[in-house]
Amino acid sequence: MSKRKHNKIKGSGGQNRAESAPRPHQPARPSNRQSGGGGGGGAWIFGRHAALAALRNPARDVRRIAALAGMAKELAEIQDFPTFRPRVEVMERDAIERLVPRGAVHQGIAVLAAPLADPGVEGLCAELEAWKSAIVLILDQATDPHNVGAVLRSAAAFGAAAVITQDRHAPEVTGTLAKAASGALENVPLVAATNISRAMKLLKDAGFWCLGLDGDARTKIADADVSGKVALVLGAEGAGLRRLVKENCDTLVHIPIADAMESLNLSTAAGISLYEVARRR
Repeated sequence: MSKRKHNKIKGSGGQNRAESAPRPHQPARPSNRQSGGGGGGGAWIFGRHAALAALRNPARDVRRIAALAGMAKELAEIQDFPTFRPRVEVMERDAIERLVPRGAVHQGIAVLAAPLADPGVEGLCAELEAWKSAIVLILDQATDPHNVGAVLRSAAAFGAAAVITQDRHAPEVTGTLAKAASGALENVPLVAATNISRAMKLLKDAGFWCLGLDGDARTKIADADVSGKVALVLGAEGAGLRRLVKENCDTLVHIPIADAMESLNLSTAAGISLYEVARRR
């Protein structure tokens, strides 16, 4: 087990207060990464879980709701939507299909929504300052929206506080990413960082221990210190962590796998790592 080199507030286990519970985003500066053909800085969010989660999130500015007749009837019976939601536009299936990407499985509903707020790394650190323990994920140049969405889903499942990506080398926050996240985009902030290494420095100053996932590392993730505040740093598939990002990690760890397989899918590695950290808290 490696020795920690910078100050860190150690917790007794899980996160304090309501930290492990998913929570809607809070108002902050708007994200500039969302697109998807909606116009005006909005995107069509489609698929039952993603769309309903967006409708329930009071921090989400919903501009239009398009639904098949059966889904519109179901929406009318749901009681926990904010009162300021627009009326449902009942459409035929082909009309909804023209709103979403070709081949998208919309499940009878599409919601046009403005981007969620992005607190930035500085804002995130300020929000987590009083927490005794927390988990965040840092994705170094992850570009596949399905992968990033799946990482968000795992992050929500295991109580992570945020997922950080690099703003220039990350997928836009489209309906495809939102559907892959299955509603988690509304609960786990997706934070854009201009520079991953600088983001890691800010997190360290806020008491986080940066744990980098690297297949060549000697330490197993099961043997690493994961108490208190931990940032799990994962690289892109194939390329892995970039040199400077790897050098800025406090500890490098690996997930033991069979020799027959060279590496794990990014979202799979994230899910296993999150489970391992959560299991030991």
